[in-house]
Amino acid sequence: MSTSTATTTQRAERSVLQAAEQQVPSAFNDANFQSLARGNRNGTLKLRGIPTFSDPLEKRKWMKEHMAAAFRYFGKLGYGEGVSGHISMRDPVLKDHFWMNPFAKHFSTIKASDLVLVDHEGYVTEGGAQLPINEAGFMIHSEIHKARPDVIAAAHTHGLYGKTWSAFGKPIEMLTQDACNFYGRVGIYDDHAGIALSQDEGKAIAKALGKDNIACILQNHGLLTVGTTVDEAAILYSMLENACHSQLMAEAAAANGIPKRVISPEVAQYTAEFAQNPHNLYTEFQPEYELIVEETNGRVLQ
Repeated sequence: MSTSTATTTQRAERSVLQAAEQQVPSAFNDANFQSLARGNRNGTLKLRGIPTFSDPLEKRKWMKEHMAAAFRYFGKLGYGEGVSGHISMRDPVLKDHFWMNPFAKHFSTIKASDLVLVDHEGYVTEGGAQLPINEAGFMIHSEIHKARPDVIAAAHTHGLYGKTWSAFGKPIEMLTQDACNFYGRVGIYDDHAGIALSQDEGKAIAKALGKDNIACILQNHGLLTVGTTVDEAAILYSMLENACHSQLMAEAAAANGIPKRVISPEVAQYTAEFAQNPHNLYTEFQPEYELIVEETNGRVLQ
């Protein structure tokens, strides 16, 4: 590819990314999001939702702090297992770069300064921690970011209940109100080919995720969630892990003759219209973010 062709391609990719970022409406003007809480009588007390930034460097700093908190959250929930598991986040300054966790560092010890900035080919660059990353993680996340310009962050670990339910290669049922958070938005990757050390495996996972889904169940592997913020990807992961836990318990009860009732598509769709809002999913994570900052005396932000 010539220099001029590469430059044209990069400009086109940036335009697509900018358009994708603008798809999320202002929190103040989002009627569905604002309807989730009640403010004052004159309507001036509103939910904040995802903040906006005029300075990309300030946005990067904020995003890294929330990414580090997402790792700490995963650590608290026991999602870490050896060197497995990763979160990626598209950089707001260099839009063909993204941030990842360093290889073999426990989620519960990660700080913002530990995050690694990699280029579009997966090589560690300056600007972040100079530490190696998980190769399989790059193969999965890079293809997702290529296929889905709307995705800012993606999360994948080997949580116990998610990977157990994944053995069935089936979506979760709408058994609870919380499960409805995923209604119509979960893909299934049913062709597990072992540890993802090739681009083909990453491309196959991205294809299974699809164009609009917020999660994918990777058969015999685990769960994958994506979001317009790292906060959204993180809270969706724990929600899906919990839904898999509920599903496994419900299946055990059903196997012993106890009938189960699935929520109707109409009710599930109604619930999903509110729950799947990016501002809502971002806000769902904020109590956890604030708790982690307090528990670490702000060290997670360093």
